Amino acid sequence: MPRFHCPAPLIAGQSLALPASAARHVQVLRLQPGQGITLFNGEGGEWQATITRMGRSEVDVTVEAHTATEREPGRAVTLAMGMPANDRMDWLVEKAAELGVAALQPLHTAHSVLRLSGERAAKKQAHWQSVAVAACEQCGGNRPPTVAPVADLAAWLKALPRVDAATPTLRCLLSLAEGTEPLARVVQTVASDTPVCFLSGPEGGLNPQEEAQARAAGFLPVTLGPRVLRAETAALAALVMTTTTSP
Repeated sequence: MPRFHCPAPLIAGQSLALPASAARHVQVLRLQPGQGITLFNGEGGEWQATITRMGRSEVDVTVEAHTATEREPGRAVTLAMGMPANDRMDWLVEKAAELGVAALQPLHTAHSVLRLSGERAAKKQAHWQSVAVAACEQCGGNRPPTVAPVADLAAWLKALPRVDAATPTLRCLLSLAEGTEPLARVVQTVASDTPVCFLSGPEGGLNPQEEAQARAAGFLPVTLGPRVLRAETAALAALVMTTTTSP
């Protein structure tokens, strides 16, 4: 059954007009009144709905039963990464959403090729958010990840909350320096539901000063293995390792 994101309060029995993007997709699929669709609003679970009216650019539906279906990993993972260039960031956002990432933090770093600011940065953030939502519509995820505004690495690190017993989070830094621990081994040292924030650089990685700043902010240097992966591949590999490894 076709799935659509509807970022609004949903209650069984209510009638509502679908958001413009969802209505457009319904029309592209040539769905008709009486046909069923699935809606999710990002707050958990999904709703069955029936199309009741097809307008020129509007689609009305009646919301029906709610199913408390969760397809997200048991561990919330945030990927904070120096943005890869060209269309690789789009690909990274899409695949990370499919794999169940909880949040994405695009970063400017010393080696970043892609530089965004002002209106262009806001437009890119909105675009990446729509990419994440579309990926969840396709893969069955009911909680689209949040794509944060583009930030500079140093300022982002400085603004991070303090990690303590009340708000435990495992912070990991992808590093090629000596003394790193395998990520899979580090993840096994914490509870299976402990949130993880994984920091990685763009093409060329982070420079020594940035790595030092990350360590000072509580990030543990880790490795993904003996191979040197592309920036976007490394982030996805880390996501898989942290969501599938249990202590």
